[in-house]
Amino acid sequence: MGAGRFIVAGVVAGVATAFARRKLDEKVAEGSLGGDETWTRTNHRGEPISLLEGPAVTAGLVAGAAVSGGTAPVATAFATAAAGGFGLYDDLAEDTETRTKGLRGHLGALLQGRLTTGGLKVLGISGSALIASAVGTPRTARTAFGHVVDIGLNGALIGGTANLVNLFDLRPGRALKAGVAASLPFALAGTGAAGAVLGAAAAAAPGDLGEKDMLGDGGANALGALVGSQVAFNAPRAVRWATLAGVVGLMAASEKVSFSQVIAENEWLNKADMLGRRPAAAVEESVAELAQTKPVATPGA
Repeated sequence: MGAGRFIVAGVVAGVATAFARRKLDEKVAEGSLGGDETWTRTNHRGEPISLLEGPAVTAGLVAGAAVSGGTAPVATAFATAAAGGFGLYDDLAEDTETRTKGLRGHLGALLQGRLTTGGLKVLGISGSALIASAVGTPRTARTAFGHVVDIGLNGALIGGTANLVNLFDLRPGRALKAGVAASLPFALAGTGAAGAVLGAAAAAAPGDLGEKDMLGDGGANALGALVGSQVAFNAPRAVRWATLAGVVGLMAASEKVSFSQVIAENEWLNKADMLGRRPAAAVEESVAELAQTKPVATPGA
């Protein structure tokens, strides 16, 4: 049953991602949805790249999660869709003139009475993650208080992982690889949600690695929410606490350390990061050299 659900969820997610990407491309080519200008950004090489991968991957992940079976397919699909929606809003509506980056930056703006699109995303993803957790968390604790703690733990995992995966979306394929790597233990167990991650990633990888498409906040947040949901709703309590500690630690580190620099300086991480990608651009190598002498803050949510 588990293997069947894994396969079905993977196929559904892959087909839905490819279908959505094609349909979105057709609509934009016709001038709908704001046209090319709305969906085109500049990548790390200074080349144009499309944001359409984000909503396409979100659609595929939600479809795969909905048929994944397991503990909480509805809650997982809801958390994924909400994270993708709030992330996409941030992608399209962000004020680039007064751009605030990083979780600390968005929370700081909130404390000053300013609600940035990133701040709205943080609040929206956090709230939807708690709702999904309240709906999907099975009652295994001995007391009502223990169940409330489980809900809070799972909500923090879903919301935190949604933000963390987004921090990896700085180079082609990196966020997809991170999501797949985090899902491998669940894939080996035949978990349906892991099948959805692998299916959507397989469909999106050619465009992402080929530097024609990017996940953006919408796709990366959705991917992270689904990765977090499979941990929240399938892992033992001790594993969930350990995972949350790791997620929080990495998010805190991202405010001080560049993930790109760390990856570039580690032989094995760099090989995994470059797998399937075009060779690094000369300008990228120059930035890496500069980063070795001056710390670079990694962009946040």
